[in-house]
Amino acid sequence: MAKKSKKYLAALEKVDSSKAYSVEEAVALIKEISYANFDATVEVAYRLGVDPKKADQQIRGAVVLPNGTGKTQKVLVFARGPKATEAEEAGADYVGDSDLVQKINGGWMDFDVVVATPDMMGEVGRLGRVLGPKGLMPNPKTGTVTMDVTKAVNEIKAGKVTYRVDKQSNLHAPIGKVSFDAEKLVENFKTMQDTVMKAKPSTSKGIYIKNLSITSTFGPGVKVDPSSF
Repeated sequence: MAKKSKKYLAALEKVDSSKAYSVEEAVALIKEISYANFDATVEVAYRLGVDPKKADQQIRGAVVLPNGTGKTQKVLVFARGPKATEAEEAGADYVGDSDLVQKINGGWMDFDVVVATPDMMGEVGRLGRVLGPKGLMPNPKTGTVTMDVTKAVNEIKAGKVTYRVDKQSNLHAPIGKVSFDAEKLVENFKTMQDTVMKAKPSTSKGIYIKNLSITSTFGPGVKVDPSSF
């Protein structure tokens, strides 16, 4: 097990591990104990009562946070003709078709989100082994396979966050930066929470949210009481 730094241990001492905080308390504490020498990302982490092995319990989607994420995403759009022009006008960082497929296969990965029109998925599918493991493969469930490329690019630039439950039933998502006002982080958190609750599968029985915490880059997690909001 990796040795924890003195700064981490000092931050951990301020967290009551026996307590589940309200979201307002948790956000205030996260801002207080963050010790990274840059504007750390604040993330929410869920342990859900779902079985990802079952197709109807594979939670996946996207949500636009009201206050953004604090990060400007580089958007790549696979499109041709008028849709390529539309993507460029919407502010996409990179737009192309087979030329970008070749470039990515050559090792280029200077982008954060990939959008594709449905007619391009035949070519984009060739990148499955490259984009898939990084979570970058366009998918209709996250709104990244669409003919409305303007809407897709605008939402991503505005702070759209994708989420997906992993094999251990965990779900992680960024909700902003430590520099955000506490009220903005709380608002983003509540938007994410509403989204996760609405995504609850009807076949999921028992406790849905088994554990919920907020953390910042390098810092310890702060447990949140789901009944506090």
